[in-house]
Amino acid sequence: MALDSSSTAVLETIDLRKAYGAVEVLRDINIEMGEGEFLVLVGPSGCGKSTLLNCIAGLEEISEGTLNIGGRNVTQEPPKDRDIAMVFQSYALYPTMTVGENIGFGMKIRKVPKAQMDAKILEVATLLQIDHLLDRQPSQLSGGQRQRVAMGRALVRDPKLFLFDEPLSNLDAKLRVEMRAEIKRLHQNTDASIVYVTHDQIEAMTLATRIVVLKDGYVQQVGTPAEIYKSPANTFVADFMGSPPMNLVPATKSKTGLLVGDTLIKIDTSGMPDEVTLGCRPEHFVLGHGEVCLTVKPTLVENTGADSFVVFSWGGKPVTARLPAHLEAGHDGELALSLKTNELCLFDAETGELLRVK
Repeated sequence: MALDSSSTAVLETIDLRKAYGAVEVLRDINIEMGEGEFLVLVGPSGCGKSTLLNCIAGLEEISEGTLNIGGRNVTQEPPKDRDIAMVFQSYALYPTMTVGENIGFGMKIRKVPKAQMDAKILEVATLLQIDHLLDRQPSQLSGGQRQRVAMGRALVRDPKLFLFDEPLSNLDAKLRVEMRAEIKRLHQNTDASIVYVTHDQIEAMTLATRIVVLKDGYVQQVGTPAEIYKSPANTFVADFMGSPPMNLVPATKSKTGLLVGDTLIKIDTSGMPDEVTLGCRPEHFVLGHGEVCLTVKPTLVENTGADSFVVFSWGGKPVTARLPAHLEAGHDGELALSLKTNELCLFDAETGELLRVK
C-alpha cells in the first residue's frame, strides 16, 4: 500500500529478502510506512515477523533489497546509525541501575548535559506514570512497570522509528490488556512512528493504524484493521484475523445464488467459479427468521457473559455464531438463525483468494 504524495515514508522496504543459506525466511517484502503510523507485523510462529523487525533494526543482515528509514538508505548501516530505538520482549534492563539511570543510560553515553538529561528523564517518566519509581531498582518493579521503564529508555532518544518486539508476551492476561491501552495512549500522545511485532491478532487489531499480515515469509495483506477484518485478501487472513475467526464453508454456484448444503443464499454469482468458499463472521448470524434461514442444532455453547458462542455444523464444517448471552434453544435443542448477507466474503475455492465482498 503506497502513501499519498504528500506523506513522508519513515520506513520503506523494497524487494527485501532474507535467507539463511538455502532457507528463505523473507521473500519480496515491500512495505511503505508514513510518519506517525502504528504498523503492526502479525502472523503465526515462524512467519518471519521477528526476522523482519531485526532486519529493520540492523540486527540481521539483509540478503537482497533496500531498506530506507526517514528517506535514507540504511541497508548497510549499523544499528547505532539508523535512528531507531528498540523495546525488547525481555525488557533488557540493567539490574544494578535505578529506573532513572536505566532510562537515561543512552543519553549518558552520548554525553548529554546532566540538567538536560534529568529534565528529559522526568518528562518521559511522567508521561509513562513511573516518575515516582525513578530511585527504585528493576528487581523492585512489577512486570508492567519494567515494561514502562524499557519504553521510557526508548522514548528519551526521540528516534525516527520505534521498534517493539512482542513487548507484552511476558505479562499475564490482565496486565496485557492494561499495557495495551498504555501503549495506545502513548502513541496518541506522542504521534511516534512505531513498528510492532506480535502473534496476538487482538493486539494487532486494537493497536494498529495499519497491519501487515505475514505467512511463510510472504506479505499476505497490508491494510487498516477494518480493511483486514471486513475484506481479508485470502482465506488465510480470514482465518487468522478475528476472534473467533471468520467462518469458511464450501459453497456451490446455482442459477439463483449460492448453495451451502441445502441452504440457498440469493446473491449475484455472475463471473464466479462453480465452487467458492463463503466467508461469514460469527456476528453475521442473528436469532430468528430472516432472508437466509437456518435451523441448527448446537454442538457447543460457550457463554462468556456478554455473548454466547454457538458452534454448529453447516455445509459440513463447524461454524461459530456470536449470539446474545443466556440464549435458550427449543425443546428439541434447535435454534432458528438467520444470516445477514450484506458483508459476506466470497473466496476462490482453489486459490483461496478473495473474489468479492457482498
